[in-house]
Amino acid sequence: YAWDASEEYLFKAMVAFAMRRYSSKSTTQISNVLLCNVTDRVSFWFVVTDSSKNVTTVPGSEVEAAIRMNRNRINNAFLLSDKTLQFLKITSTLSPPVEPSTPVWLIVFGVVLCLIVAGIIFLVVSGIQKHKKKNKESTERENLEEKVEVTVTLENGIPCEVLDLKAGRINGVFAAGDERFTSL
Repeated sequence: YAWDASEEYLFKAMVAFAMRRYSSKSTTQISNVLLCNVTDRVSFWFVVTDSSKNVTTVPGSEVEAAIRMNRNRINNAFLLSDKTLQFLKITSTLSPPVEPSTPVWLIVFGVVLCLIVAGIIFLVVSGIQKHKKKNKESTERENLEEKVEVTVTLENGIPCEVLDLKAGRINGVFAAGDERFTSL
C-alpha cells in the first residue's frame, strides 16, 4: 500500500507507544523516533533517541524488547501480520496457526460414514448368523422327533419295537411273493 507521511507518523507513534509501555516512562515522544533510508518498497531503519538528552540513542536491546512486547499492537495498527511486517533481528512472537491439509468437516464426514457402514455390515452379518442358527435348531428338533418315534416298548414283558410309520415296514406274513399255501 502507499507509504506516505501519515503512515510514517503512525509508525513513529506506535514505536513511541511501545517504548513508553516498556520503560514505564512517559518521556519518549514521537519526535524521538527517527526514520532513515526510507525506500519505495517501505524499507528503512529507525533509531530511538533519549528525550532527556536529544543526542543519545536508546540501546538497541531496549528497543527490540519494547517492539517484541508490543508487536501485536504494531501489527494491528497497520493491519499486517508477522509475515508482512518484518523487523530484522527481532523474531516473531507467535508462529502463524497451522492449517490442516484436509478440512475438518471432511474428517468428521469420513468418521460418520465409516460408523454407518460398520453398523450396516454388523446388522447383515448378525442377521445371517441368526438365520443359520434358526435353521440348525429346526433340523436338530426334527432329528430328535425321529429318534423319539423309534423307541423300544415292553409289552407283556417282551421288548417290542414300535413301528416306524415314516420308514415303513413289510410284514413277512402277508407277503404276496409266496402264494403256494393259499389260493384264492
